[in-house]
Amino acid sequence: MTELPVSPRPRSSRQRFRAFLEDYRHGRLDALTDAARQSQSLTAAEADAVARKGRRRAYVREYLRWLAPHWKAVAVVFVLALLGAGLQLVEPLFMRHIIDRVLLPTDLDAGTRLRRLNLVGGTFLAVIVLSNLVTMLKDYRQRLLNTRVMLSLRRALFDRFLHLPLPRLWEMKTGGILSRLTGDIDTTTGLLQLAVISPSIAVLRLLVAIGILLSLNWRLALMAMAIVPGAMLISFTAARRIRPIYRSVRRDVEDIDGRVGETFSGIRVVRAFGRELRELAEYLGGRHTVLRKEMFAHRRELVLWTSWGLLLGVVNVVIVWYGGHLHLAGRASIGDIMAFQWFTFLLLNPVWSIVNSFSELQRSLAAMERVFEILGLAPDKPDRPGAIEAPAEVEEIRFDAVEFEYREGQPVVRDFSVTVPGGSVVALVGRSGAGKTTVTDLVARFHDPTRGRILLNGIDLRDFTLKSYRRLLALVQQDVFLFDGSVRDNIAYGRQDATWDEVVDAARRANAHEFIERLPHGYETFIGERGVKLSGGQQQRLAIARAILARPRILILDEATSNLDTESEQLIQASMASLLQGRTTFVIAHRLSTVRRADLILLMEEGRIVERGTHEALMAARGVYHDMVRRQMAEQRDDLGAEPDGVGLLVSG
Repeated sequence: MTELPVSPRPRSSRQRFRAFLEDYRHGRLDALTDAARQSQSLTAAEADAVARKGRRRAYVREYLRWLAPHWKAVAVVFVLALLGAGLQLVEPLFMRHIIDRVLLPTDLDAGTRLRRLNLVGGTFLAVIVLSNLVTMLKDYRQRLLNTRVMLSLRRALFDRFLHLPLPRLWEMKTGGILSRLTGDIDTTTGLLQLAVISPSIAVLRLLVAIGILLSLNWRLALMAMAIVPGAMLISFTAARRIRPIYRSVRRDVEDIDGRVGETFSGIRVVRAFGRELRELAEYLGGRHTVLRKEMFAHRRELVLWTSWGLLLGVVNVVIVWYGGHLHLAGRASIGDIMAFQWFTFLLLNPVWSIVNSFSELQRSLAAMERVFEILGLAPDKPDRPGAIEAPAEVEEIRFDAVEFEYREGQPVVRDFSVTVPGGSVVALVGRSGAGKTTVTDLVARFHDPTRGRILLNGIDLRDFTLKSYRRLLALVQQDVFLFDGSVRDNIAYGRQDATWDEVVDAARRANAHEFIERLPHGYETFIGERGVKLSGGQQQRLAIARAILARPRILILDEATSNLDTESEQLIQASMASLLQGRTTFVIAHRLSTVRRADLILLMEEGRIVERGTHEALMAARGVYHDMVRRQMAEQRDDLGAEPDGVGLLVSG
């Protein structure tokens, strides 16, 4: 007997970190993601990196288009930054003037010296105050600009997520969606400062500082300028080595957040199988790995910062030493030396700003790529040119040789043709995987047919605007989704303008009013995320009430009563006639009581209709449907030790 492979134990944080170090030392962090390492060769990954650079340029242009409506605000921020930088550059000249023209001259009397000191010192103080005020105003205007751009991007990104094709959304982890909407948007909005303002001002300050230094003393200027290339080389090299580490950290955090979301969404399963310690170990292992990577990066940053501190200290010593020699030789004043020390700091500060902007820019570009990658995706089923409003009434829905495939060459619905008169109830039955849910998804236009057409009143569904068509629909599924809000909010989700009486009436018709009244705050009771404070049957009844209140013309019930006990279902079945009346309804159900009342039953196998008709006609035909019903009624009789009561299972899942 062949043994099944044993699932490997999760790697410890130490093992994960060692694997990370191996990739880091061989320069593979930028070339490959964790998923790519499993499915791509290095050559393919490098080719993808080249393509990514091209996409990044396109994304930068797209980002600039987003900034275009705010060009006046951008100009104000740039002018304020320029003014602030200019005021900072003149500050050392005041110090030089005070030392050389006020304090050191011996030919000035005490009164003249004091008046000059007060005048120059007061002007110096005013420049410092003005410089700080301008910087404060610049920071405020920039934050305001960033906030507006961030809000616009968030609105567009959230809207795009809402309208992405379902298969594309299924591929994405919840953590990935949340990280794009939060952290990536925040990081992207810093692009203006990092890509435009900071580098431009830094380069300008660098050039002006060099010009002033040369005008003061070209010998000291050359001494100070000699450190710039070395400082930039050290900084860029360090930044290039540190950047991939933080990219790896970002991917790890996204995976951890996604795993945490899964853990608490499936907390019942976690506890049922006693996996709390395993999930805790997974979480801690991931977090410890992130911590190791962050400390690894921090050690390299410490080396960089220490190198900068040493460099600045050495330069100051050299300037004082060499400047002292020049002063003794009569080629430089004390004020020149003091000004040079100040200007050297102002010289290195733009270099650091350029390097830091470059490092942070890479993070912002990576975040921008993730944001605009989603914004660049086509929305789910954009309306055709000339699309019209869907009709208010449903006369018929016709499937014309419909086929659908999730993967090319593997159809899950085949040659599906049927005409459904308006107001009738169609039951889809068959084993799991027969294609029943896919058919209802096609009706809801979650997907469009790969081949064939679905027509409403003789018009292809794709010729209607999606928004107007969806207004005709309501959906109740087996896996009920309720929002973290009040009972009333959840019932009225499809009709925000519903009155109190309409909400209560919908609850009564779904047999939900009595249990709602027993809740602590009745209809205003908050039910928790996904309705966790309610039982499965209560959740299902709220979903049915929500569908009733929406007043749909087309109703889809996908296993809608499967989570109800027999007593609750019998009560709902009594009111189901009024729910279905006048509505074209597609029902997927396992219970015979739901299916037998349908106007048309479609028995599906492997995506095809193999039998069709009413319950009585199909039973009389003694075909597959008849055998299935008799077999399952016999199984229920064996289980209950009595004749089934008509509310039994029809189809095994």
